[in-house]
Amino acid sequence: MKINIYYGGRGLIEDPTLYVMSKITAVLEELRVQVTRYNLYEEKSAISMLPKTLKEVDGVILATTVEWMGIGGLMQQFLDACWLYGDKDKLSKLYMFPVVTANSYGERDAELTLIKAWEMLGGIPCNGISAYVEEHVEFETNTDYAGIIEKRAEAYYRTIHQKTKMLPTSNTAIKQNVLRSSSIVLTPQESEQLSMYVSDDTYVKKQKEDIEELTQLFKEMLDNNADGEAGQDFIKNLKDNFNPIDEFVASYSITMSDVKKTLIVEVNNKRLKCYYGDKPDADVIAKTTHTVMNKLVLGRITFQGAFMSGELTAKGNFKTLRSFDQVFQFNIL
Repeated sequence: MKINIYYGGRGLIEDPTLYVMSKITAVLEELRVQVTRYNLYEEKSAISMLPKTLKEVDGVILATTVEWMGIGGLMQQFLDACWLYGDKDKLSKLYMFPVVTANSYGERDAELTLIKAWEMLGGIPCNGISAYVEEHVEFETNTDYAGIIEKRAEAYYRTIHQKTKMLPTSNTAIKQNVLRSSSIVLTPQESEQLSMYVSDDTYVKKQKEDIEELTQLFKEMLDNNADGEAGQDFIKNLKDNFNPIDEFVASYSITMSDVKKTLIVEVNNKRLKCYYGDKPDADVIAKTTHTVMNKLVLGRITFQGAFMSGELTAKGNFKTLRSFDQVFQFNIL
């Protein structure tokens, strides 16, 4: 028989949970049980891989200490990993023995949390040990307490050895009918491989970088798509409201700084060319925003008015700048 202990405390010398675990281990080893203990505080970076250690065992002891409230973060991480990466078929056959000591209020609540969690995972919880310990030395030297711990350990051994059946619980029904995972169904082997990737900090960091890169890429694509539609509207408005002047030749470069796009407008007598690109030798080089450009093509402001108000900055031939409002006469909306 093989039993694994998963300890979620901090490993402090005065932690009474350590004493309880040592007493349980001594009893089980006398009964020829192979006991392996995993200190979660030493396995922080590999907690997601620990569910694979449940493969060959017959029972599990979840031991934690309530220092201020609840079962503690490390034990919660381990249970989360069992839910995400554990072999549910294997978990359904495992007897779990909870061990909780507390130097503050809440040992019963913590024990109940472990029991409920194990039932949600599909496993079989057993009667465990929970105790409030005000003074750890007094607790550890009390022979009556030692006798209770030993008897509970023996009862746990018999439960596993006899494969004792348990009555059904509502938690099992909740798991089957409500807590159905919406994620991709993975085989135990695939779940184990995924847990290895998750525990690899380098792999996780690379995945996060890739996700951020893809997110930025899609955002830019969406922005470009939206800006592209608006940009085509600008070009259409310019063409629809073009009022050619004989022998007038000029070029305008209008940069919209907030969308990082530059609209080029080239006028040659009655010919008009509009496109997005670069033209450093334009007669007028202007800079504004997408919003101001939108107001301009809708006729709400003039090119010169935007320049005078400071909404648009420009350099180059100012006679050509003033001519923009003559060449393009937008209908006021």
